[in-house]
Amino acid sequence: IVFRSILFLGIIAISCSSDSPSTDSSDPIKSEKLTFKLEKVASDFDSPWGMAWLPNGNMLVTDRSGKLYKVVGNTNIEIGGLPEIYTRGQGGLLDIELHPNYKENKWIYISFSSKASNGGGNTRLIRAQLKNNKLTNIKEIFSATPNTKSGVHFGGRIEFDNDGYLYISAGERGERDNAQDLGNHSGKVHRLNDDGSIPKDNPFVNKKGAISSIFSYGHRNPQGLALHPTTGKIWEHEHGPKGGDEVNIVEAGKNYGWPKITYGVNYTGTKVSKYTELPGMEQPVTYWVPSIAPCGMDFVTSDKYPKWKNNLLVGSLKFQYLVRCEVKNNKVVHQEILLKDIGRVRCIRQAPDGYLYVSVEGVGAIYKIVPA
Repeated sequence: IVFRSILFLGIIAISCSSDSPSTDSSDPIKSEKLTFKLEKVASDFDSPWGMAWLPNGNMLVTDRSGKLYKVVGNTNIEIGGLPEIYTRGQGGLLDIELHPNYKENKWIYISFSSKASNGGGNTRLIRAQLKNNKLTNIKEIFSATPNTKSGVHFGGRIEFDNDGYLYISAGERGERDNAQDLGNHSGKVHRLNDDGSIPKDNPFVNKKGAISSIFSYGHRNPQGLALHPTTGKIWEHEHGPKGGDEVNIVEAGKNYGWPKITYGVNYTGTKVSKYTELPGMEQPVTYWVPSIAPCGMDFVTSDKYPKWKNNLLVGSLKFQYLVRCEVKNNKVVHQEILLKDIGRVRCIRQAPDGYLYVSVEGVGAIYKIVPA
């Protein structure tokens, strides 16, 4: 039996940090288990979507507007060599991730919305190397189908597991039936080898008519992927429609139900489906009604935050805060709202230096959470 927890805002009270965030690092913020400060470490972005760190500590930041930056001190250095980026609607330059053996092979992985010959586009993944502030040795290793002119639901998060497999999410592009169709890439989480080839033990490799890169399906718009620090499982979150945002544990060949089952409704208030459960479809670990519009997530493993150890942090675009989820035995047992009114949280990452970094679009800034 999969444990489910639900957050009804305004109906079931959850804990909320009492202090509003301040960009002045001298002002402490008190939460349930930690008093901390926010330090602005980078700014002058439009929509900072993804973050990664080079071995020397410099941060790479993708901006959805179609630009990639290296942050050196207080300076944003634009990186050249990007392919054409399709910046329509929710699309643009999306996530970035370094290969686990980056020091040896120098591979950087970047997802973005591509432009197709029919005027549409979809989610694409490249790997490249960085030399003299320019991408080189660029190779496309994944491209989703079908191409569409829709400007929504690109997904695009990237994560590696402990075995070196690469996962990338692809939204269903606003076409709901894509999510249940194993004959296209959309509405899925895909698993690849680091060069883009298909692992031999992927669940649909031998299924006629199925895309062999598919690892799980029945997803709406997955914009969060994170590696669980003890189980090694990939956790995913996705946008529901009006309500029904989900956190799931992604497992091989499993169907997560969209749009056959959902805890959300259409934006008009009508039903998407009359079912919240069906045989053969997975239940979420937790879900939110109303939607928080989750984006970005990470598990806390750093000794800098001992009382947050193994907690899951999820950003909220809609309500402009960070949610701290206490997880025990794959159950969300408690939630706390942090950084209320900070702005639309696009990404939360724990960096190699052990600190947590939060990117906020609109204000175009990245903050570091520093225990006081």
